[in-house]
Amino acid sequence: MPATELLPRPARRVAAWCAVALLVTGVAWVGIRLCVELRTAVVPVLLALLGTALLRPVFLALRKARVQQSLAAGLTCALILVVVGGAGYIVVAALIDTGDQIVASVKQAAQDLSDRFGTGALDLDHLADNAQDLLKKYGSDAASGVISGLSVAGEIAAMAVLALLLCFFFLRDARRFRIALRQAAPGATGDTLEAIARRAFAAISGFMRGTTVIALIDATCIGIGLLILQVPGAVGLAALVFVGAYIPYLGAFISGAVAILVALADRGFVIALWALGVVLAVQVLEGHVLQPMIQSRTVQMHPAVVLVAITSGASVAGILGMLLAVPLTAAAFGIVNELRERYGSGGSPAVSRETAPEA
Repeated sequence: MPATELLPRPARRVAAWCAVALLVTGVAWVGIRLCVELRTAVVPVLLALLGTALLRPVFLALRKARVQQSLAAGLTCALILVVVGGAGYIVVAALIDTGDQIVASVKQAAQDLSDRFGTGALDLDHLADNAQDLLKKYGSDAASGVISGLSVAGEIAAMAVLALLLCFFFLRDARRFRIALRQAAPGATGDTLEAIARRAFAAISGFMRGTTVIALIDATCIGIGLLILQVPGAVGLAALVFVGAYIPYLGAFISGAVAILVALADRGFVIALWALGVVLAVQVLEGHVLQPMIQSRTVQMHPAVVLVAITSGASVAGILGMLLAVPLTAAAFGIVNELRERYGSGGSPAVSRETAPEA
């Protein structure tokens, strides 16, 4: 009996698919480990791709207005600095203006709990004394932690500068990168490789633009609601909502919970319920109106897939991984859709406005 007949055909097929799955998993694991080890170079590239996907329409509008190519890319990168710097200024200014008020509200809430339940566990003076003792005992460890934090801050600053420079080159030399990609493709696969890259970039672009619009609407509505309810730090909390919107589902939950807790600490239970109603109303508006209307042309992903992607990104790279996980997953879905259209149905893939070759 031939060796190939020792196992039935279904078992051989299962074994073959298991071998393929193990091979793909191994290659993916090695790729992820390499990205983690080379994160100082990989993270700026990914951030630059996200920035390019978000602001490329601005660059194209400047080019259509006959602005020189390098100048248009420079102005677009300057816009990135203005937007990021402005958002940072708003958050910091809001925290400086209302931080003492928020801390005082939390202290008052802790004191109320202590008085109501008759426990000294929330004695703030006692906690302050313990904090001073711990600081004296572990002062050297704290100092080393500060030095380590400064090192991390320097690394983040270097990656931010590199990401900005890469964004400039991605905007200015997109055509050169596309030609280089076609030349690097083996045989006659240049068209396929370029189409895959275009579909992945279109998915990232759609996700970034749609999420930015939704985040702006969410932050505006929740911020107005908190201002009406006279919740301290309403502007800073709205900025937190805007940033948290880039982490779908989980970011909205965390930022909304923070706003409700601040309202509870400062304004009481009734105002906290009103703040909860505002947050829930905005989330319902986002889930049932904004996302289907704004992101209808982008890659649609099931919420379970999004949550798994966020969890995986957090386990690999923490908060940064959570921010990058969903757009990268959208790019992967775009690639799968392109391959299915090309090789699954046997027909030619439809060329959308996003992936059509530039004039």
